Amino acid sequence: MPLRVAIQMDPIESIDIGADSTFVLGLEAQARGHSLLHYHPRSLVLSERKVSARARPLALRNERGNHFTLGAPSIVDLSHMDVVLMRQDPPFDMAYITATHILEHLPKKTLVVNDPVSVRNAPEKLFVTHFDGVMPPTLITSDREQIAAFRATHRDIIVKPLYGNGGAGVFHVTPDDENLGALMEMFTSLYREPIMVQRYIPEVRVGDKRIILIDGEPAGAILRVPRSAEARSNLHAGGTARATTLDKRERELCAIIGPRLRELGLVFAGIDVIGGFLTEINVTSPTGLQEVNRFDGVRLEARVWDAIDRRLAERRAA
Repeated sequence: MPLRVAIQMDPIESIDIGADSTFVLGLEAQARGHSLLHYHPRSLVLSERKVSARARPLALRNERGNHFTLGAPSIVDLSHMDVVLMRQDPPFDMAYITATHILEHLPKKTLVVNDPVSVRNAPEKLFVTHFDGVMPPTLITSDREQIAAFRATHRDIIVKPLYGNGGAGVFHVTPDDENLGALMEMFTSLYREPIMVQRYIPEVRVGDKRIILIDGEPAGAILRVPRSAEARSNLHAGGTARATTLDKRERELCAIIGPRLRELGLVFAGIDVIGGFLTEINVTSPTGLQEVNRFDGVRLEARVWDAIDRRLAERRAA
């Protein structure tokens, strides 16, 4: 059955169609006969508990430099949509959180992917702390004495903001590094939130594995290898994507968190694993579909839409 799909995302004009996961999700929806609308998060409207947006009809093409056509804008009642894809990029800030509160007002017959309540309650770095035995030694605090004590114990540490993304603000502090005090001053001036401190995992030099989970099941992975003299493996920070498979420990991690993701309506998630430790659970706007597709010869966007179809069928049968 053709569906009415609204995509909440950043400007369609600026995406990289060779890497963007939202783009291939939209192409797959279009190939299935679904109609697409595009709107920016700033276009959301909440009035009398009804959610609307200034949206435009969207047509997509896999043609670099000619990848989209937008129709005339109009105010659209989002409760008339079958699916809303919440796909704007982080940062996970108050604007992002506000968007989840607004989308929460949509009726149950409109499926929001990922579920906005769960997105709001599962910030990437904090969500991991709800699972036992999956993280490296970790401290979340603003207390400098606690941070100093953690460093004295573990010596080699990573310091990063709780709500950063793309590797921004991540620092590797070695045992002989004298800059921790200055870093604390900088973090205090930039952020009101506590910071995250973790024991450094040397296996990051081999790579950071991004694993895609679709409705709680592992669907594929890429290995992100940092460039020389760089502690961050994020692709935005210059990391290189390589083909990979899942080992026994990584499948155990997926089995631990997968049922919870499925229960919370987090249909499309990406987890980051370094040296057998889970460091993040990405649920806001996960990436990696196209990279896995190229290495594994698959179409993960089709699996995402199959999962969406199943959830819609379950709702309609209830």
